[in-house]
Amino acid sequence: MFNVTHLHPMVVHFPIALIIVGFAADFLGLFIKKEEWLPKAGFYLMLLGLLAALVAYGTGHFFTNEMDGEPGIIRHRHEFFATLTLIAITLSAIFRIVLVALRKEGLGLKYISVGLYFLAFIFVSITGYIGGSLVMDYLIGM
Repeated sequence: MFNVTHLHPMVVHFPIALIIVGFAADFLGLFIKKEEWLPKAGFYLMLLGLLAALVAYGTGHFFTNEMDGEPGIIRHRHEFFATLTLIAITLSAIFRIVLVALRKEGLGLKYISVGLYFLAFIFVSITGYIGGSLVMDYLIGM
């Protein structure tokens, strides 16, 4: 039988994959100028990653159970980094949308966008690692 607490583990893999692969494409696009599709792919993956992060954050916030003891402490750490991920990917996406709208992507401002994207990459990696430790070390959701 389906349980809403299963929604979070079902969707969390999407923002992790989209943000990591999108950052990789954007980062490579800084150095491989002849491959114009890389920054475009990074941009679209960023937007999809933002949407997926919103869904993952919402399902984690609304559909998961409270935990006591050590798992509860780790869950709060997981939530903290999930919040940082959401902030970083949102700021990165807004900044990048403005750059695209104003046609200023060719300037050094692109490096700021990639820097914000890098923060989202780091934070989503940490969030995923901590979430994985909840599952693997404490058998949460099993």
